[in-house]
Amino acid sequence: MTQVLTDLTIAEAQAGLRDKRFSAEELALAHLHAIETLNPRLNAYLSVGHAQAVEQARAADRALAEGDTRPLLGIPLAIKDLFCTLGVRTTAGSKMLMPFIPPYESTVTANLLRDGAVFLGKANMDEFAMGSSNMTSHFGPVENPWKRRRDESAVLVPGGSSGGSAAAVAARLAMGATGTDTGGSIRQPASFCGLVGVKPTYGRCSRWGVIAFASSLDHPGPFARTVRDTAILLNSMAGHDPKDSTSADVAVPDFEKACERSVKGLRIGVPREYRSDGMPGEIEALWQQGIAWLKAAGAEIVDVSLPHTKYGLGTYYIVAPAEASSNLARYDGVRFGRRENGEDLRDLYERTRAEGFGPEVRRRIMIGTYVLSAGYYDAFYLRAQKVRALILRDFDEAFQRVDALLTPTAPSAAFALGEKMDDPIKMYLNDVFTVPANLAGVPAASVPAGLDSNGLPLGLQVITRSFDEETMFAVSAALERAAGFSALPTLRAGA
Repeated sequence: MTQVLTDLTIAEAQAGLRDKRFSAEELALAHLHAIETLNPRLNAYLSVGHAQAVEQARAADRALAEGDTRPLLGIPLAIKDLFCTLGVRTTAGSKMLMPFIPPYESTVTANLLRDGAVFLGKANMDEFAMGSSNMTSHFGPVENPWKRRRDESAVLVPGGSSGGSAAAVAARLAMGATGTDTGGSIRQPASFCGLVGVKPTYGRCSRWGVIAFASSLDHPGPFARTVRDTAILLNSMAGHDPKDSTSADVAVPDFEKACERSVKGLRIGVPREYRSDGMPGEIEALWQQGIAWLKAAGAEIVDVSLPHTKYGLGTYYIVAPAEASSNLARYDGVRFGRRENGEDLRDLYERTRAEGFGPEVRRRIMIGTYVLSAGYYDAFYLRAQKVRALILRDFDEAFQRVDALLTPTAPSAAFALGEKMDDPIKMYLNDVFTVPANLAGVPAASVPAGLDSNGLPLGLQVITRSFDEETMFAVSAALERAAGFSALPTLRAGA
């Protein structure tokens, strides 16, 4: 019974709960048991709220018995530890915030609770969301539940920064999860873990109560095992929030219904700039297969150009650290976070930040402070913002000709733990296909579409114009149906 329950999709669980084939409490306990079994190895969860989850599940059962039709009643989810949760420790994966217990709930998690979700626990992540591997967490790395066919002893990364969320969903330790995507931190882990990951339009989901990394780039979004499940989650997560000045006051359409739309007649753009030098043949082959699938479904394939794509990564790694430097200035030992005593105020600042932040966070703060400093602001930060405007213009012009873009999600499958830690530039290159969508603020999704020669999942990315997630879901669902991706990770509940 436990294996059956943890293997269900969100849509299947919704139907089972309505038909009273099982209870929300049974569903929660099945996942909590799976967490007890596998999390000591995977390290996907930083904390597990057993008592809270059971209490929320029992409340869902009472509501279901009374005919309540809220969409997420009894659905067990993992919450990335970047989302503030009332009365539950929230660390952002950092030593700096170990003592922090929020007195409030983030808007996204409040929306999920409003719709009846059950929170299993807080998911591990790269410190302050800075990383592409989940190796920068103060609480240790997360293990990808997928294994290489020829070397099952190797520990692979789940991607980052939302690696704990991705690993939890892939290993059947949650039915879905929240993540945040600043430069690819939902889509890249989704690709590495064989999941669907959605980065909605900037402003679609409130950032209120989400600990900031780079405020103009951070996008909350969902992970799940199917396109339909991510649509269900996004419908609950999204909506205007007057507490967030960047939240868009636009209607939230029925994303789940959009998954049923045909792609016949849609124009799908294939950007030539995404064919990078040295791209593995398996990535190129999967991309061509995705093009063929959409063409067979009735879509028209159009070659397009996004000429400033080559500047995307460099632009991102100026803008994001600059915003991080500003956002993380509040953690000074006086106002927020931990405190290390010093001989004077300056010494207190230095000791606190040196002790509280890990190497990657310190590196990005230093880069950000440098590009914002007098004499370098115009040369670096201002110029990067101008290039960012050109990247947005590229997307705007492309979407005058096409309805969606199709690209690879990541330049490789999951790599081994520690493989790129000594070379930050190699690590940053993991985001080469994902950062342009963040710079432009447009929605994008990663869909699992195949396996590489080592049996590891590979994803395809669908990008659409701002606030056109409906087309993104329609194209993603068409890819999902064509790919028929059914491979399972080695480490999972009931395996």
